[in-house]
Amino acid sequence: MTEVCVKAAVGHPDTLGDCPFSQRVLLTLEEKKVPYQMKLIDVSNKPDWFLKINPEGKVPVYNGGDGKWIADSDVITQVIEEKYPTPSLVTPAEYASVGSKIFSTFVTFLKSKDASDGSEKALVDELQALEEHLKAHGPYINGANISAVDLSLAPKLYHLQVALEHFKGWKVPETLTSVHAYTEALFSRESFVKTKATKENLIAGWAPKVNP
Repeated sequence: MTEVCVKAAVGHPDTLGDCPFSQRVLLTLEEKKVPYQMKLIDVSNKPDWFLKINPEGKVPVYNGGDGKWIADSDVITQVIEEKYPTPSLVTPAEYASVGSKIFSTFVTFLKSKDASDGSEKALVDELQALEEHLKAHGPYINGANISAVDLSLAPKLYHLQVALEHFKGWKVPETLTSVHAYTEALFSRESFVKTKATKENLIAGWAPKVNP
């Protein structure tokens, strides 16, 4: 049986948590209809059995049924793709890095206390680049079908949307119509609805990082 260890919600060890890298792995399994068992890890109190299989203690970790545990969502999703090639989620190499700077610019802006530091513009520039790509190639990054790059971006865009609205009262500009259509399409997929954290748990996960 395929097993995945993912982050539990802060203060709620029995509830799925808000780790975008964990969700990316779950989305990949869901889109490929691979049955799996999810193990929730309280990252503030990691169990001994978890540290034995994964001394670094990072989530997600994945075991494809052979007893071998693999860390790092980039590696895990590649392993899943090779083992379960249908439906293919391969993103062409030239599109693999689309949107890759959105998460880091989002985190910088979220934590920023200085409105003139350029962090908002940096994020809008990255979202604008995504907008241009989707206008030319959408509705997904590789056209009509969802692929690995979308499943990596979807949880990050969800974090961006929920956290920035809550902590800064900020929303993705309405002018970015393709980005809005893209997030609506992603967030309404059955795989996403099934694997997302609640808004409350996502906000609780960011709170100590935003106001340390």
